[in-house]
Amino acid sequence: MDLDTARLSLRRPAAADVDAILRIHRDPRTCTHNPSDALATRNEAEAVFGRWDHHWQRFGFGYWVVRRHDSAMPVGFAGVKLVRFGERRVLNLFYRFAPPAWGHGLASEAATAIVAWATEALPEYAILARVRPDNVASQRVALKAGLVRAPHLDGPGDDGLDWIFTSGWPNEPAGLHDTQS
Repeated sequence: MDLDTARLSLRRPAAADVDAILRIHRDPRTCTHNPSDALATRNEAEAVFGRWDHHWQRFGFGYWVVRRHDSAMPVGFAGVKLVRFGERRVLNLFYRFAPPAWGHGLASEAATAIVAWATEALPEYAILARVRPDNVASQRVALKAGLVRAPHLDGPGDDGLDWIFTSGWPNEPAGLHDTQS
């Protein structure tokens, strides 16, 4: 299953994408806020691809390779995967782009398409993004994709405090949808 936006094509990863997984995850700038995601070797990238591919095989969706329509080179990865968050199964929204793609709205464009797809195709699941408090760019992407800040769900993550942004979370407190401060 593929997604297309005005500027982007989102496709299921293939084994040929392992080098792009390594290239993007090896750049220290891409994992500044999530150092546990940094990769150093091709074997690590193959393992990441294996996990992504397994999720696709099991559920029929997952993380996509993101390319501009006018280029065959991946600019990043974005998608959703099923995870356990507290007592619930939710869709974790993920986006990671190569630094040359930053600042052009590509992550927001991909994330918005993914949230729209997931909301329609998988309405039984809430969508959430876990973002470090100092990762302002990622917070903007989550908000532009239609998620709202849910401070009552914040908690420790693999690399520090996770601020939670969500869509479809049941029983959200009143006023949660006010994203302006």
